[in-house]
Amino acid sequence: MAITQVNVPDIGDFDSVEVIEVLVAEGDEVALDDSLITLESDKATMEIPSPVAGKITKIAISVGDSVSEGDYILDIEAEAASAPAAEAPKEKVKEEAVATPAPAAESKPEPQVVKQPAHNVPAAAKPVNPQAMGAAFHASPSVRSFARTLGVDLTTVSGTGPKGRIQQTDVEAAVKAVMSGQAAAPGQTAGSGIPPIPGIDFSQFGETTTEELGRIKKISGKFLHASWLNVPHVTQFDECDITEMDQFRKDQKAAAEKQGIKLTPLVFVMKAVVKALQDFPSFNASLSEDAQSIIYKHYYNIGIAVDTPNGLVVPVVKDVDKKGIYELSQDLMEISAKARDGKLGPKDMQGGCFTISSLGGIGGTQFTPIVNAPEVAIMGLSKAKMQPVWNGSDFEPRLIMPFSVSYDHRAIDGAEGVRFTTTVAKYLSDLRQLIL
Repeated sequence: MAITQVNVPDIGDFDSVEVIEVLVAEGDEVALDDSLITLESDKATMEIPSPVAGKITKIAISVGDSVSEGDYILDIEAEAASAPAAEAPKEKVKEEAVATPAPAAESKPEPQVVKQPAHNVPAAAKPVNPQAMGAAFHASPSVRSFARTLGVDLTTVSGTGPKGRIQQTDVEAAVKAVMSGQAAAPGQTAGSGIPPIPGIDFSQFGETTTEELGRIKKISGKFLHASWLNVPHVTQFDECDITEMDQFRKDQKAAAEKQGIKLTPLVFVMKAVVKALQDFPSFNASLSEDAQSIIYKHYYNIGIAVDTPNGLVVPVVKDVDKKGIYELSQDLMEISAKARDGKLGPKDMQGGCFTISSLGGIGGTQFTPIVNAPEVAIMGLSKAKMQPVWNGSDFEPRLIMPFSVSYDHRAIDGAEGVRFTTTVAKYLSDLRQLIL
């Protein structure tokens, strides 16, 4: 039998990711595609599958290690009928969580409950302050980015990782300490910041059940909270007449089905949004880290919020401006299936310019989605319904779709926000204008 050396496959644009689970032990028998380890970055959680069937003979990593693409993981004594592979295929990387913060349709995220002093670290992890040792602080790029987002000076944070390395939990603890008044941020007095919600024992009022949040909600929740705290949100509500658009979609339905394509209103919205982004470049942009410059993007990648059994994820459809309705429909079908099966890779959720969150298939009238930072705007689609519309002489039934756009007020003024929504409504009301 041959020994197959398993390495970390393509994990996207990440320098290193942490091993959070080792799912096998030496001597275990594994089948093809059985999960071996779980990796977690600041954007996603990925399970690395076995490229062959066989027996685990050696494990070279452990929980807490940081690994990069190509790093050696373990050895498998492959069965004779199993073809060895040097690297797990990209499409076999199973992803459970998102990179970019998912838009929230239900409500604003609430501050976390702080039940004990947040600056206390676990007894097993003794904090080390690199500054006290005369050394610069050590932190991964993702932790540095997270600290910048929250405005935390890492020179004031004590690290609990190996050799005093600052981890994300250390940054969170520093922020919670300031918020609860147990520590003062530079230039602030103790007690400033957002006051925490006091902990309550709800069982005193009746029976309760506690369940841990899913991994996707934990990861996306941090980014949603950071976006809500850092981005000055404004939401513009509007509606558009999609009667002709929906009739055109129905007329094309049979032809699309012959090609195995499901034609939905969302693809028409994507095309209208891209045309509006070209008209209003400030919506297809991001602010620089110091918020003193605006970075305009000359590509048009649209994030689509997808509801899955594990939570909301936001895969990205690339180059929407260069694709037709049928091709976009095919892309949507593929990414939706991958999202529901937990097979989205990191690259599937990167590079978005603007996000669309559609609840039209469920119901509701209007909602305020949270900006998917570092993007500066997000659209929320609600359920369309027939309404009587006055045409000048009498009322006629028209299919009206309500929608909303939340945007970063630092990058987009209110007047421009209204012009953007009315422009999108104009294109959806008359698709012929998309070719002008």
